[in-house]
Amino acid sequence: MAASINTHNDTPQALIEAYEGLLVHVTQMHELASAEQWVELIEQRTYYVKRVEMLRELDSTVILDEADKLRKAELLERILEFDVEIRRRLVARRDELGKLIGVSQRQRDLHRAYAPQQGVTENHRSDDEEAAT
Repeated sequence: MAASINTHNDTPQALIEAYEGLLVHVTQMHELASAEQWVELIEQRTYYVKRVEMLRELDSTVILDEADKLRKAELLERILEFDVEIRRRLVARRDELGKLIGVSQRQRDLHRAYAPQQGVTENHRSDDEEAAT
């Protein structure tokens, strides 16, 4: 990864490097979402949230000049674009899993509803088979 966030280095350069590092990280997360590597994505998302919180703390202590503000805005825009796309893919995955869970629940309910009847039929066969022997 690019620069790590170091709260002991409260300089404009450290802040910009932290945003650049966050952009690298969110880009990697976007690649995971595109490849439907959901477990890895969730693991990285946890790290991402922690990293954003650390960045927020650093951001509150650093004063930027106009050029750095512009660079920060550009980085933030790109980060947010990736974040929106990742969230869209996660919502689509959640919806897909919801449908699969719904199908599974309906199958279970059908099995529960018809399983007792199948048991009665099987018992009749067993009685018939015993009578035939």
